Amino acid sequence: MLELARYEARRRLKGTVYLTVGLTLLAGMYIATFPSLAEGMDLDQFLEQMPEVFLELFNIATMNTIEGFLAAELYSIGWVLLLGLYVAYSGAGLIASDIDRERMDVLLSLPISRARVLGEKFLALLVPIFTVNAVLPVIIYAGTAAIGYPVEPVNLVVVHLLAIPYLLACGAIGLVLSVLTSRSSVAQRGALVAIFGLFLFESVTIIADYEQLGAIAPMRYFDATAVLVEGSYDWAGGAILLGGTALLVGASMLYFGRRDIA
Repeated sequence: MLELARYEARRRLKGTVYLTVGLTLLAGMYIATFPSLAEGMDLDQFLEQMPEVFLELFNIATMNTIEGFLAAELYSIGWVLLLGLYVAYSGAGLIASDIDRERMDVLLSLPISRARVLGEKFLALLVPIFTVNAVLPVIIYAGTAAIGYPVEPVNLVVVHLLAIPYLLACGAIGLVLSVLTSRSSVAQRGALVAIFGLFLFESVTIIADYEQLGAIAPMRYFDATAVLVEGSYDWAGGAILLGGTALLVGASMLYFGRRDIA
């Protein structure tokens, strides 16, 4: 059982290590710079001079606390945008790359259904998603404690738990594009455009007071600032993301089961 998932997971181990190291360095940079910034200037006074579109784009509430600073600088960029783009890009290559390189015919010649192929390939995305969200909370807490500004540990754990449904949704968006085209480069570029476009769209709808329209964006349901700064946990948003992921994966299975891969 799950032989394909295990194979795909092993293939992602090296990339997962690089990703984890990269995010660790990014987190370390932000953590190390916070004390000097906090002691040298009033960061919230600086924010008052920034345009509203910038504050909405990166969901900034405050930067005078380590929680607000990390939510604005690390999570809004590192998790919502960069990690979301990475997972969507990876999801977009799950099916299209094998078709593009003419490996899918060989894979489907085995006694395995198309739905199982797609499902197990998607499961392999859990390797980078789980690893990053298991390792980084420990590093971030240790780093903030070392500089004398420890993050509230429960909120830190919760923000990474809620990041998992968000990243799965990004991966599912990439998966949809992966079954719609036979060219991996097209699917992957489309995934990057889709996630970045949804990121911008969700922010613009809030600024323009059309928040209902932004409900289609997965970013709407993952608010690191609310968790870290306010201690507010949006479990319903996480459930919506998991439901959306299941819907997109199910639709991808149905389409992939009927399409011609030639």
